[in-house]
Amino acid sequence: MFNSLELTGRCSTHVREVPELGCILHAEAVPQALALRAAARAVGIELAIVSSFRDFDRQMALWNAKYSGARQLLDRDGRALTHALLSENALIDAILIWSALPGASRHHWGTDLDVIDRAAVAPDYRPQLVPAEFGSNGPFARLDAWLAANMAKFGFFRPYSTDRGGVQPEPWHLSFAPVAEPALAALTPQVLSAALAASALHGREAVLARLPEIYTRYVTAIDPPRVNLPPRPF
Repeated sequence: MFNSLELTGRCSTHVREVPELGCILHAEAVPQALALRAAARAVGIELAIVSSFRDFDRQMALWNAKYSGARQLLDRDGRALTHALLSENALIDAILIWSALPGASRHHWGTDLDVIDRAAVAPDYRPQLVPAEFGSNGPFARLDAWLAANMAKFGFFRPYSTDRGGVQPEPWHLSFAPVAEPALAALTPQVLSAALAASALHGREAVLARLPEIYTRYVTAIDPPRVNLPPRPF
């Protein structure tokens, strides 16, 4: 069972390093992640995990850099925004369509991972993690199709497969449903509010004032898993 610190990324007692994958994952996700990679490798896809567990402080550093203008902001179509022209609420929304609110990132649970196919690109290729890379003319088009056909067999799904008015589609983002679904159910607005209240989050008061809306639009508005979820006491 996740406690509130684990749910919001403020501790790492629920995850472990996985040297075989070069990442950090929830212990229960490890066997299936390894099996997913092995199945992909059998057909010539070299599944590489480029992001996995991310703690609260790391997510907050990313948020604060975007909030302050130290990192580029993009609109829903991937076009650069001018930071100085945005109102506070517009700034918050611009961050949220591409980056999760600290405390609400699914990466906090160790169940979610961003993947690419290393076999499809040159060794020095730097993935951008943009939808075009997974489109029909992108380097990861084959990976995209293979995941659509096979990931559910291993308990994985893509929570941001379609545009639901919140987070932009992220075809690279996989989630291990048997653990992620109970975690999402446990991450209530109250748990999230408590995590943010004492933080150094830029724009904290404005975020807290909008938290019910943010929670509905950017946290729970996901594509449902299409895998069988066994009963799991939490």
